[in-house]
Amino acid sequence: MARISGSARRYAAAVFGLARDTNSLDAWLADLERLAQVLQAPEAERALTSPAVPEAQRLAALERILPGLQPQMRSFVAILVQRGRLQLAPEILADFRRRLDEHRGVAIVEVSTAIPLDAASERVLAERLSRYTGRQVRLEKRVDPDLIGGVVARIGDELIDDSVRGRLDRLHRRLAGGVTTTG
Repeated sequence: MARISGSARRYAAAVFGLARDTNSLDAWLADLERLAQVLQAPEAERALTSPAVPEAQRLAALERILPGLQPQMRSFVAILVQRGRLQLAPEILADFRRRLDEHRGVAIVEVSTAIPLDAASERVLAERLSRYTGRQVRLEKRVDPDLIGGVVARIGDELIDDSVRGRLDRLHRRLAGGVTTTG
């Protein structure tokens, strides 16, 4: 998971509190996702965060690009632009999601596989991990060809290594521990 700055965490905490208090968590999530998606395009991110572009122009451009934002989100975007913090939107979104998952009792599971999971495999893995944790899970997927096959899952501090590489490492340690030399 990417590092989230202290500033982004503070903004996320503030908007999460507001969203929770106004029962608008899903609306805030959708608006934050839209904003972060716009900033994924490097040219849009440069133009919308550049101090060389007047603030009024950046705000007007965001109004055109993101019509229909809830009023409180529009105010939040204006604050980010005024403070030169718009580039934090993807981090704010990530921390908002983390808070929302925690609020809803969803476990985040970081999953590494040797090849990308197809939809059916992803569903089966999510169901098994959900039974294991006793909670709904959201998978954060990563491909690691060094695993050879199988899966490695991290749930908080717990690591579940069911990869071929992990099995080979465990076998190697057992064999190395059990070998005695005679002279």
